Amino acid sequence: MSQTTPLVFIVDDDVSIRESLELLVSSAGWQPETFASAQDFLARPRQLLPSCLVLDVTLPGLSGLDLQQRIVERADMPIIFITGHGDIPMTVRAMKAGAVEFLTKPFDDEMLLAAIDGAIERSRTALDRQAELQTLRDHYVKLSHRECEVMALVVAGLLNKQIAGELRISEITVKAHRGKVMRKMYADSLADLVNMAAKLRAEPHWVGQERFGPLGSHQRTAGLRRAQ
Repeated sequence: MSQTTPLVFIVDDDVSIRESLELLVSSAGWQPETFASAQDFLARPRQLLPSCLVLDVTLPGLSGLDLQQRIVERADMPIIFITGHGDIPMTVRAMKAGAVEFLTKPFDDEMLLAAIDGAIERSRTALDRQAELQTLRDHYVKLSHRECEVMALVVAGLLNKQIAGELRISEITVKAHRGKVMRKMYADSLADLVNMAAKLRAEPHWVGQERFGPLGSHQRTAGLRRAQ
């Protein structure tokens, strides 16, 4: 299959279930990969392709629910739980932790295929968002420290004259920095730049914050200046 064919990971300790699901997934046009345990799955290198995980709840060693907690940050790989003996608390726990479906064996093949199709679409959306954010990060870390300061004040709503007073530089210098920010961020308008800043601020950990501090660090000061 193509390297861009969506991956469907199947983790189940029952070999007959693995083989039947492998055949079902393959017949639907996706690329299946099967694992007998959570540990085997965790040993596989991560691959950034549209994917989902069909995961049995009851596994030897690390359980399916425990595995879900280990990979909770992987929004690009939605989880579909399957189990032969599920209960309401188990289902609630799985769904609260982000599972997209919880199916009880025996389940209808079409129901599983529909769940996989929806999960893969979610995966594509998450991967697209991750790629967009990485592009924004790459652009932002190319800004100078002063350009970062100007950007923070621009998206906070300050005019060039106000930014000049805030940073104790000339208005002409502010305009020059502002133009560089727009070019380096590939922003077509102020609204575009504000939208970019909002997306960057929504990320809890990224290199831009380590280098320059939180993007919005000047906004509280700017708000106080406007209020005075």
